[in-house]
Order: sequence, then C-alpha cells, then structure tokens
Amino acid sequence: MAVDPRQVVAGFLTIAMFAMLGNMIKRDHFDSVEVTDAVVVARYLGATLVLPDIRGSELGQKRNFEDMYDADKFTTSLIGVVKVVKELPSEVTAENPAVVRVPNRVAKDFIINNIEPIFQTKSYLRLASFFPSIDLKARGKPNTDLDSTACLAMFGSLEMKQEILEVSDTMIERLKILSRNSGSQFIAVDLRVDVLEKKGCKEKGNGKKPCYAPVEIRDFLKKVGFNSDRTIYLTQTWWHESLNPLKETFPKTYTKDDLIPAEKKARFLQSGGAEIQRALDFQICSKSDVFVPAIAGLFYGNVAGKRIASGRTQILVPSQVPTSSPIASSDFISTYVSKKNHLAYSCFC
Repeated sequence: MAVDPRQVVAGFLTIAMFAMLGNMIKRDHFDSVEVTDAVVVARYLGATLVLPDIRGSELGQKRNFEDMYDADKFTTSLIGVVKVVKELPSEVTAENPAVVRVPNRVAKDFIINNIEPIFQTKSYLRLASFFPSIDLKARGKPNTDLDSTACLAMFGSLEMKQEILEVSDTMIERLKILSRNSGSQFIAVDLRVDVLEKKGCKEKGNGKKPCYAPVEIRDFLKKVGFNSDRTIYLTQTWWHESLNPLKETFPKTYTKDDLIPAEKKARFLQSGGAEIQRALDFQICSKSDVFVPAIAGLFYGNVAGKRIASGRTQILVPSQVPTSSPIASSDFISTYVSKKNHLAYSCFC
C-alpha cells in the first residue's frame, strides 16, 4: 500500500480559518503521520480542521472519515488545541485553494518560511503531504507547543471506529485461543505478497534488506528460537502459494481470511476494502506479543510507535544471519526500542 500525497485543505471564512484533510491511501497506513502534520500546521496558523474523505486505492473510491475513525474522539481530543468541523463551509468551497507541498513531520521553520506567507495572502490552502524520508525517530524531548501538539495528534487523537475495533479484537481472541499451547501468545508478521512482488528485496550490505520473503521469515523465526507450535498472524489477506514453506514449518500460520468472522468477510475483505484491511492489520500488529516487520516502511514505524506507547516492545527486525552463528531474539530488537530513538519515547517520557 503507498500513499498518493494526502490533501489538507485550509480555508478562511470571515475571522474563522478552515482546514480540510483529504487522505489518499494506497499502499500503507500513514494516517497518523499525515493527520499529525495537518494538526500541527492548523495549530500554528490558527486554522480549523475539517474531517477528511479517505480515498481508496482505485480511482473514484472514497470513504467518509467516520467509516474508519471515531470522529467524536478526534474532535474532542483536540478541544483547546485545534477546532475541528465536519464540513468545509459553502462560502469557502466556491474558492480555489492554494496548494502547498508539506514534508512529513513538518517543522516550525518550514511553516514560517513556506506556508504562513501564502496563508497570509490566500487563506484557503491545500497542503499535499510528501515523504522525502521515512523518519519517525525522536528529535529530542518535546519542548515547544508544536511538539506537544504533534504528540497529541499522533498518539491521542486517532482511534478506529468501534466496528473495526470489535472485529480486530475478535480476530486477536481467536489467535490467542489457537496459541493455548504457547501461553496464548502469538506473533504478527507484516508480510504481504503483493508488496514483496513490487519491491526489490536486495541486501544493502549491512545484513539487512527492505523486505523479506516467506522462506526468509521462516528461517529467521527458527533461528531466533521460535518452535513450530507458535501461532503466526500474517498481514496477507488471502492465502498465497508462496506462503506454503512458512506454514509447513509453522502450521499455525493464518491470514485475515482465516480469522475474520464469516459474517464480516463481505464488509471487510471485499474488493476496494484495502484501507479497512490495513486498519485491522494495524490493530492486530499493535497488540500482538511479538511483531516482525518483513517489510520496511511507515507501517512498521507507526506500529512501533503504538506498541511503544502501550509498553509492547517485542519488535524483532529480520536480518540475514549465517546458519552457524549463535543468535538470540534480543539481538534483533528494533533500534526504535533498543536505542529508544522512536518519537514515541519523546512523547511518553
């Protein structure tokens, strides 16, 4: 899943300023990162956020913000920080917005130099997020109003709607039942065949790669000491034959199709439901006993942040390891955790 630049619209009506978030999710779960940028910009400018539409992976697909998230939670969590309204006023929609590109984790200096001057002359803005780098590392402890705003936006404002939480909780409970012989603990692996087929999973020279195939994940899990009775959740939606070697070694390996309640399959697994499927993945990966990101990217960083915030720090990052080398799972703890350099640590100090 990759994201087309998400749109954040800011507008002005007499003495009130309006901003609108429009999300275009395609291949990853970037919501918290881009919403955070929108809230930070709105806070600095004194703008009012308007709930976004969430655009799907296919042209014309669109969901309301409320289809994915708890809109009341989002609105109330930002009371006193940023005003949030549901719709852009009709007086503003007739205008054409000025478009401004905004890097992820936008800094105050960027807002001052690149956004504020435009906003002063054209108070109806469309901010298009882009990702010059995948950077979720801490920049030190929050010591400004905008730092605190970013922490609140990323970790305290977005919550999935109740239906998604209930389905993910049901799937987690099934995984725990299937894991009775291993203390009801399960491993979540972010491994999607469609992404692996598009990425060039070549070693960088430091023993690490941007992604790992099912066979490599199988070998990694064996080497760090997980036995064949461990239960594994894959973020893959439907079974794929390339996953067979993994299941041969770890028979209790499951996809969403294996775990989701039958009456929910049409709603959650239908074509065009990639955003909801990724929301389920995010919830399950955030709450698993162990998380293994077979694919590097912002999904990994976002899950790591959620896990750190809730004290679930068992995040094992795969690496190419010679068979003869004695290794322990602790050798592969994510540097987000071992070096405490994820921005979550600066928000929860």
